[in-house]
Amino acid sequence: MTRIMVFGTFDMLHPGHEDFFRQARSLAPEPHLIVSVARDAVTARVKGNRPRHDEAARLADVAAHELVDEALLGDETGYIAHIIAARPDIIALGYDQDGEYVDHLEADLTAAGLSTKVMRLRAFEPETYKTSKLHERRNR
Repeated sequence: MTRIMVFGTFDMLHPGHEDFFRQARSLAPEPHLIVSVARDAVTARVKGNRPRHDEAARLADVAAHELVDEALLGDETGYIAHIIAARPDIIALGYDQDGEYVDHLEADLTAAGLSTKVMRLRAFEPETYKTSKLHERRNR
């Protein structure tokens, strides 16, 4: 079994997220997909606004998805503690995930004593299946 970890807010699950989960699972013959759901406060800090659904609801939705083996909440501050606890073999980043934690991820994993491989997944119809764009369309 290969432990594969992905991260996101997952304010509404849509086909783009399902493709994200499928791509991550395809990285190993016997995948165990761990999905880290961003905390409300972290989402507000990073994106500039709180998610529409609170972290408990988002976690429950992700945990119930058939492609997800394990769902957990991310850290309130920082990000490495819950990764260390999960001990993933692979971290699969979405095409649009960037910022400070992504820039320092490999070095922080090494410093934590993990030999986790970091991979970047491809976009899946990003002009159609991106949560912010779906919210915009619904509000028109």
